[in-house]
Amino acid sequence: MFVFVCAGCGARLTNPLSQVELPAHAHQKYGNGIQLPVLMESGTFAVIPDEAAVRGIPTPVYALSEAPGTIVIAPGDTHGTVLVPEQAGGYCCGLDWGDGPNMACEVCGLPVANRIDDCSLWQAVWLAPDAVHRLPDGGADTTLLSWAELLAEGKVTPPSVPITRWGSLLGLDHWWSWNPQWEAAAGRALAHLLAASDGRQVVVPHGLTAEVFQRALDALLPAVQPARRAVLAGPGLPVPDTDADMLIVPTHPQTGELWSPGGPEASAYPVPLPFGVWMWMAFPKPHLRLPASGTMPDGVLRDDPLPPRPHRLFRVDPGTFEHTLVRLPAVRSPWLREILENLTHHLRAGLF
Repeated sequence: MFVFVCAGCGARLTNPLSQVELPAHAHQKYGNGIQLPVLMESGTFAVIPDEAAVRGIPTPVYALSEAPGTIVIAPGDTHGTVLVPEQAGGYCCGLDWGDGPNMACEVCGLPVANRIDDCSLWQAVWLAPDAVHRLPDGGADTTLLSWAELLAEGKVTPPSVPITRWGSLLGLDHWWSWNPQWEAAAGRALAHLLAASDGRQVVVPHGLTAEVFQRALDALLPAVQPARRAVLAGPGLPVPDTDADMLIVPTHPQTGELWSPGGPEASAYPVPLPFGVWMWMAFPKPHLRLPASGTMPDGVLRDDPLPPRPHRLFRVDPGTFEHTLVRLPAVRSPWLREILENLTHHLRAGLF
């Protein structure tokens, strides 16, 4: 466990926190006027990795949330800070990046973070890496779960969720849609699938995996044969075929480590999915009847209706896709550059 303190005076700024994987949707801007929940679970923090530098690819940094080393936490895990309203200009329904850090140390006044809760943005506090220090808290470390334990725990991220819009004349607007977390996860994974395709057609498994990826893959890649094959792989699944070109695998929710099969299958290109999204794809959840309550007899099951299906085809999150692809070495390929340059066209076509 760690706490973050002010680099200027040493005052404590956070609760004790344990490090977890940076969510795939951390940089996502979703829709217009949408009310999104908190990005991080209480008691956790994540750090922006310097992926591009590791791969030797210069990429621009446009905001604090993209700067390597920036720390993101849940707003409720901060204390000893004050808001600086004059630094929060440009917001619509809440606080956004404005003109710089909008939170300061309560003791010395040093700007230390950005509080974000504007519409269409995930609610979070982003700590500036040069304004805080991370110190051990001395508390018990969080147990690192094995892949088998994660599988048994069974935490999943459902593919569709109710979405809420701010500011409707009739009050809060609600409708069922594809989960924004799935759209962001697909954006990251699609960038890797394209990077590993060598410009050839890619085929993914039938079912929900194909519903998420195949339409975009078919539109963005030429039908050059033989097609490359991507398969789901991970804990609890059969050993993948040795002729698979890509393995769609989970990332560890605590460490961000990619699952690897070992053996000759490990030579296939790993395509990352957040564990909760991968879990649902690998082991689709049936519609389970629930125990009845009230005056129903013991043992009787209540047959609830299925959650409504989204009213549109799945679309990949363009921001996460672009953010990932520009940090991969394959982006130097002219055909991938062309996809990035035509992203607006692909948006109009409904792929993103």
